[in-house]
Amino acid sequence: MMAGRWDGETFVMPVRVYYEDTDAAGIVYYANYLKFAERARTESLRALGIEQGRLMDDSGVAFAVRRALADYRKPARLDDLLEVRTRLTAMGGASLEMDQEIARDGAILVALSFKLACMRTDGRPERIPEPVRVALAACFEPRNQS
Repeated sequence: MMAGRWDGETFVMPVRVYYEDTDAAGIVYYANYLKFAERARTESLRALGIEQGRLMDDSGVAFAVRRALADYRKPARLDDLLEVRTRLTAMGGASLEMDQEIARDGAILVALSFKLACMRTDGRPERIPEPVRVALAACFEPRNQS
């Protein structure tokens, strides 16, 4: 079970860096930050009562990354305890935008920005289901609504 907590409009989830997350020098491999971010987005939705497997089964929709931007500032290392901070910045009819930061002791190591598309399992775009929209709106205050 993943842990996480709400801090205002931000979901904060701890992540420990394990040996499997690092390269031969003990530094986190760059692609693993994307995995940490994915887990935190998933857990932020789960904390709102939105389980992605159930969403696919009940509504026939899923969220897929449409765009990802990563700004790698400082490396994380073996055994570091990191925080992944997730915040919704925009919600459209069939998309979400989220900013994420991966930090150690308050210092931002990686800043990430994602656009997620809501889509049917056959790949066609689909509006965000109303229960998901309501859950997100109750917890986040996006800067822009389109």
